[in-house]
Amino acid sequence: MPHVPDLNPQPLPEESGGELSLRPRRLGEFIGQDKLKGNLQVFLDAARQRQEPVDHVLLYGPPGLGKTTLAHIIANEMGAEIHVTSGPAVERPGDLVGILTNLESHSLLFIDEIHRLSRPVEEILYPAMEDGKVDIMIGKGPAARSIRLDVPRFTVVGATTRQGLLTGPLRDRFGIIAHFQFYDNEALFQIIRRSANILGYGIEDSGAEEIARRSRGTPRIANRLLRRVRDFAQVQGLASITLDIANHACGALEIDGQGLDHVDRLLLRMMIERYKGGPVGLETMAATTGEDANTIEDVYEPYLIQIGLLQRTPRGRMVTAEAYRMFGLVPPTPEV
Repeated sequence: MPHVPDLNPQPLPEESGGELSLRPRRLGEFIGQDKLKGNLQVFLDAARQRQEPVDHVLLYGPPGLGKTTLAHIIANEMGAEIHVTSGPAVERPGDLVGILTNLESHSLLFIDEIHRLSRPVEEILYPAMEDGKVDIMIGKGPAARSIRLDVPRFTVVGATTRQGLLTGPLRDRFGIIAHFQFYDNEALFQIIRRSANILGYGIEDSGAEEIARRSRGTPRIANRLLRRVRDFAQVQGLASITLDIANHACGALEIDGQGLDHVDRLLLRMMIERYKGGPVGLETMAATTGEDANTIEDVYEPYLIQIGLLQRTPRGRMVTAEAYRMFGLVPPTPEV
């Protein structure tokens, strides 16, 4: 039997019950991403009417916006078994063959970080996605021969933070491509109220609004921050989360009113003080701050660009005039 890596048809730890089960399970419970959600509802309804698996789905966008959650929702809405793996876990073509040949009919294969699949593994995935076929090699040398196996009809849901790293042939095989946007404060407010209700802890509207404002447009951060603010409120003997305790907790965690943390401010200050605002290369930013370059590019940079404090140029990253003003500094005069 081929080795099957990291294949987990069981619910994620976050979904296994108890306090951690903050993930919505149905599309109607999913807050935000209204355009994406509306289109996906049509595709799911149509697939159910035809009694077919939904077309292959690619979900891309910054981390923490709900890609994994939506993959599980698609499985729930279709009444399908979900199998979970990730790009780095599928190291060899034989690993993927083992996964595909163990799938049930109409099941869903969720591949996180799909951009990290190797090219030989991708070559195995193409015919499986298009034709329900898997080609495997038997033997070695002159005696080697290829055998084509049938696999059940299934749906691949791929998630990536870096769509540009997907190869063209792989990207073209997804019939549904969905881009996740950062959430507005109103959607985050609703998510925080829902999560607080699940956690069984009271929260005032002003407290929820303050947490939403500092959550960087990201539900994962909103839920994490909610739990930490709840810890402060609980230790102080408060029955609910108020504006004051939210401010106090965020101050203790060094999260400012825009949701920027210590690393965000370090990046911006480094660029202003050492490099006169840029342009600065990504590797230079990583070496200067001690942060991993991929972490800067995937986690910190998208939000700084979103709120207008950082910009990309052909020569490197540059801070904006707004970043200078945030630190109480006078922006340099643009060169003529």
